[in-house]
Amino acid sequence: MTKTIEVSGRTEEEAIAAGLEQLGKTRDEVSVEVMERSKKGVLGIGRTDAVVRLSYEVADTQRDRVERYLRGLLDCMGIEADIEITEREGGGLVANLSGSAMGAVIGRRGETLDAIQHLVNYSVNRGSEKMHISVDAENYRSKREESLVRLAEKMAAKAVKYKRSMALEPMNSYERHVIHTALQNYEGVSTASTGVEPNRRVVVTYEKPDNTPSKPQSREWA
Repeated sequence: MTKTIEVSGRTEEEAIAAGLEQLGKTRDEVSVEVMERSKKGVLGIGRTDAVVRLSYEVADTQRDRVERYLRGLLDCMGIEADIEITEREGGGLVANLSGSAMGAVIGRRGETLDAIQHLVNYSVNRGSEKMHISVDAENYRSKREESLVRLAEKMAAKAVKYKRSMALEPMNSYERHVIHTALQNYEGVSTASTGVEPNRRVVVTYEKPDNTPSKPQSREWA
């Protein structure tokens, strides 16, 4: 991957020296292009500094590949967006998109965003060390998680109150996982996924209390 910087100086050589010092590189490690030559002027009037561009190669990181792939994908979609990439707690990367057209990026119930995330993970991880890359837009996923947790707790409360099973709307595997996780320690209910894609959903089942010690519950959520 090629990176460049532009540096000015009283002369071309001074500009090059300043750029090399800034980069911590030697003359052999960069390519130099003179953008503007210095001019002495008359009696100091009209003097201009030289401007040079230094180009150098850097190792391509997964962060670079994620940003480059997302830029190309968004360009194909005709969408301009700012991309902020941070490290994900527990490993991996989070790419958060922001801009004026995030509705088109997110899509219905996050379906377009999920597709973008799938493409990024497939492309960037192909032929390299695998890492999970989460793609979000205007913090949609965290907001969606909060609403799913509230929904899970509401349905669990209903299951306990009415002593019957409660079926939620169809969800993708990630959203079902959020529901299962939110209710894994909720007293009096268990959860399981049922149905086939794209109509697979979580069912919250009321469990009649007994005197036996509770056991950790295994959640199937794929």
